[in-house]
Amino acid sequence: MLIHYKCPNCGADMVFDADTGKLTCHSCGRQDDIENFPDEFIRNSFSQDETKEYHCKNCGAIIITEADTTATTCSFCGAGVILADRLSGEMAPAKVIPFTISKEEAMKAFKSWCKNGRLTPKGFMTADRVKNITGIYVPFWLYDLNSRVQVNAACTKVRNYTSGDYIYTETRHYDVYRDVNLDYIKIPVDASEKMNDKLMDKLEPYQYNNLKDFKTPYLAGYIAEKYNYDESQLLPRAKSKIENYINAYINSTISGYSSVRYTNKNIDTKQRNAYYTLLPVWMVYYDYNNSVHTFAMNGQTGKVVGKPPISYKKVAAWFGGIAGGAFISLKILALIMGGGLW
Repeated sequence: MLIHYKCPNCGADMVFDADTGKLTCHSCGRQDDIENFPDEFIRNSFSQDETKEYHCKNCGAIIITEADTTATTCSFCGAGVILADRLSGEMAPAKVIPFTISKEEAMKAFKSWCKNGRLTPKGFMTADRVKNITGIYVPFWLYDLNSRVQVNAACTKVRNYTSGDYIYTETRHYDVYRDVNLDYIKIPVDASEKMNDKLMDKLEPYQYNNLKDFKTPYLAGYIAEKYNYDESQLLPRAKSKIENYINAYINSTISGYSSVRYTNKNIDTKQRNAYYTLLPVWMVYYDYNNSVHTFAMNGQTGKVVGKPPISYKKVAAWFGGIAGGAFISLKILALIMGGGLW
């Protein structure tokens, strides 16, 4: 089933506007609140082949999608369409963070980010080489986790003191035990096999106080994917993401000792809740030197991550500048000391 949101004024398709948080008609300029959008202007259409092929209700064109796609745009008329049957039952998201950065703002921010790259090639920073910029709602699982941590450690405190002509070293030994409960909420793990996990991790953090209950109008005009991995499959990744935080907390509770040696550490992490959530990402595909570079932008905060190309000439000049600076510093120091460099 496909969903179109028709403008009550002119009948054109409406899309979600990141600037206003409303459904917007680009034809006549009308805007409507998502919560109050009248049902009679929501158009549903069905296709016999519900897996890959749909028909655009607006122009009749065939829309071919991958099986994981839940929202897209018609390549012929540009209408935003939502594949509602792929967002029902177990595949229905619980939460969504809407886009707050428009496509124009994303492009401007990306170009500004490129110009800050001191070691990127000059052509990369100045040429308009963006092949495509796409707004995607990426499927994530947000986990609420509880960790019961029990730790035994052998610790020492060492004190040196002088008595008469002798220096003494006193070492006291302690058996330390910690038993703590730690709660971690909304730990994000991306659930799409198409997305680079490291790239998605670097987009964090999102501002989860802006989470909304999922409604299909938020997807209008954007691409959305459904999850490929369920919550049980990704739970180990969620647990691994909090390991460093757990260890850092335990270390902070055992302080003031000269040495700490852990003899036992038992971490039992259990899942309290998991929420299927769609998070906004702008994917930017940049063509430079006959290769495509992929960048991602947090569609809520504007944070950009990616690996731009490196200019080896700039790298050489940069290291040359460091070496030259070190040489000048040594020369000045030698003159101050009253001698030559050699």
